[in-house]
Amino acid sequence: LREGRDVLFAIAWQGPRQLLEKMRDDVVTVFVLPPTAAELKARLERRAEDSAEIIKQRLHNALEEIAHWREYDYILVNRDLDKSFARLRAVLTAERLKRVKMLDIENFIEQLLGDLRKIIP
Repeated sequence: LREGRDVLFAIAWQGPRQLLEKMRDDVVTVFVLPPTAAELKARLERRAEDSAEIIKQRLHNALEEIAHWREYDYILVNRDLDKSFARLRAVLTAERLKRVKMLDIENFIEQLLGDLRKIIP
């Protein structure tokens, strides 16, 4: 963060709360949703990493996690991975362009206004 790099966390809903408490101005929250409940289940099954019982628990956890969607700045419905990634990049670009995030913009504006005053007849 000190180097101006973005850091991406894939964390449950409690994690963003903790980050927001410590560094609100530097955190943008994005909630990624599956397109349907059936697709969420299918994606978990396709991974072939978890037992049926673990998948059942993950689906149960999704009920609680999705209920927190209003706490996020942005919502992405992941119907297509490439499109969702492009939308995430668009969110990051938009956030970087916010006036309050442009650290040296005030000096730039003052210089621009001064230059304009000099060239106006």
